[in-house]
Amino acid sequence: MTHIQRFNRIAHSELSDEGPSKSQRKRESHALQDLGEELVNLAKDALARVPMPENLERAVRDCRTITAHEGRRRQMQYVGKQMRTLDEKEIEAIQRALDVIKGVSKAETAKLHALERWRERLLAKDEALTELVTQHPTADAQQLRTLIRNARREQATQKPPKAFRELFQVLKDLLGTGSAEAETSEDADNDLPEFPTREDY
Repeated sequence: MTHIQRFNRIAHSELSDEGPSKSQRKRESHALQDLGEELVNLAKDALARVPMPENLERAVRDCRTITAHEGRRRQMQYVGKQMRTLDEKEIEAIQRALDVIKGVSKAETAKLHALERWRERLLAKDEALTELVTQHPTADAQQLRTLIRNARREQATQKPPKAFRELFQVLKDLLGTGSAEAETSEDADNDLPEFPTREDY
């Protein structure tokens, strides 16, 4: 369940003529605090893609620079305070952006895992190189063969994994993961919601 789903469930579960109860307000506050913490923990480039008002963005960025435990705890409380000034549409816009970003992250992780599996197969058996070159005729078989041989030697002698890392980069370039990630990121940017203005509602 996302933070906005928690917030909405809480907001509508205990409505009465007397308004929200103290416990309801406390749960809403915790849900928003959690959402603010998620913003603080985002990677820098991902944070730049989240629509939010200037005061919240400043509070989040300030929190990211604080390393002292107590100072960071106080700043996180301030981030939560700024979160509580947002209305429901603004919170939903932030949550939708986070959902898109996390979806892109999962896709990138899956691609990196696929590259790691190819590297493992190439190091484990010679037939894997033939299969790779068959699937990708532009591959430099001689370069790959040299990197595989050197990486195996590194593992056997427990040397620094220079060829091991170079092999991963060659596979990344060959399989087009870099460009695919860029396309995925661009598509995700197109899916990001516009931050609502007060005039919109």
